[in-house]
Amino acid sequence: MNNEKKFRGAGGTPGGLGEFLIGLTMIIVGGYLFTDRVTVTSGYWNLMGYNAFGLSLIPLLSGVALLFFNGRSSIGWLLTIGSLVLIIIGIIANLNLYFNPTSLTGTFIMLGLIAGGVGLVARSLRSY
Repeated sequence: MNNEKKFRGAGGTPGGLGEFLIGLTMIIVGGYLFTDRVTVTSGYWNLMGYNAFGLSLIPLLSGVALLFFNGRSSIGWLLTIGSLVLIIIGIIANLNLYFNPTSLTGTFIMLGLIAGGVGLVARSLRSY
């Protein structure tokens, strides 16, 4: 019996480690270049024409106050966690993403790096 362990590459397949690392590098570089061209802004959090962010703080503060009074208060935990989730959802829902002007060549390079990297990573994971 041969007790030597065979070197296993990416995904437990023989070989493919070089392809995997090159593909991963391409994905990271292309993803960085792509996300570097995106501007993220936020809008107003409106409810029936009024700024509603302050309203979402009321249950949060109430929940925190209940937790300071009794750390095992299920209503306090529900208010605190529920309002934090509501605030996070509200922030994400009001984000605006804009792709900054860039040349067509630059866009092809960014997307080509990402697509080529995904292809190399996928190729490195299949067995020969």
